[in-house]
Amino acid sequence: MSQKRERRIRKIITYTLLIFGLVIVVVPFWYMLITSLKPQAFIFEMPPRLWPAEVTLKNYIEALGKDYFGLYFLNSLFVASITTVTTIFVSSMLAYAFARLEFPGKKFLFYIFLLGMMIPPVMLIIPQFIVAKHLDLLEKFTGLILVYVTMNISMQTFLLRGFFEGIPKDLEDAALIDGASNWTIFWKVIFPLSRPGIAVVTIFTFLYSWEEFPWAHVAIKETTKRTLPIAIALFQGQHLTEWGQVFAASLVSLVPVVIVFVLFQRHFIQGITTTGLKG
Repeated sequence: MSQKRERRIRKIITYTLLIFGLVIVVVPFWYMLITSLKPQAFIFEMPPRLWPAEVTLKNYIEALGKDYFGLYFLNSLFVASITTVTTIFVSSMLAYAFARLEFPGKKFLFYIFLLGMMIPPVMLIIPQFIVAKHLDLLEKFTGLILVYVTMNISMQTFLLRGFFEGIPKDLEDAALIDGASNWTIFWKVIFPLSRPGIAVVTIFTFLYSWEEFPWAHVAIKETTKRTLPIAIALFQGQHLTEWGQVFAASLVSLVPVVIVFVLFQRHFIQGITTTGLKG
């Protein structure tokens, strides 16, 4: 078999697998979209259609106009944004310390720190609830944000540490010769050069805090402070047969995630490759 034929077969297999994977990913979203555009009478029509016979925006209008949906959306946006910014700030400084600075017990502390990556979040709900209750953080956005930040710091520090270690040490040495402090080197040299790594941390952290459900469900009971995942879960219970409205609300909730990914996707691939190889 010639090399040209082998390359052609490999290319065919590669594209076949890619198309198969694309179909698996796209089909559920496509079903959500067409269902959200159907009148209730056509939701369970058989055989299913690739495009609804009758298109309506009624599901979106009713879903967005009920049950404080707009307020829940803003609550989630606020919590996810503050969580993301705080996580980037804290984890980047920790990563810089572990990657560049020398201090006693550095490796031991780093490995202890990484234990946070090994504990399933669900196992921590009871301890988190007890601590939050004693600190009067229940029914407050602060309680959500602090927990989300702590649950993300270990992983994001690990990723950024690997990226920081890939930045040439000569840049720091040159800055030190010019009289720059560690703080100046971090903010004016290391941080600006770390955009791909920061993009990875931003997307992962925002996605986690935007869609997190268990802790939000435990910590927040007040109606006006619920986040979007709780709202959609309750929405399904309140409108059990209104699947068009449920899917419409779910699709709207994906908009911020898509926007964040589009804004940072230019650096995302480079960042995930680099942070995956380092450390």
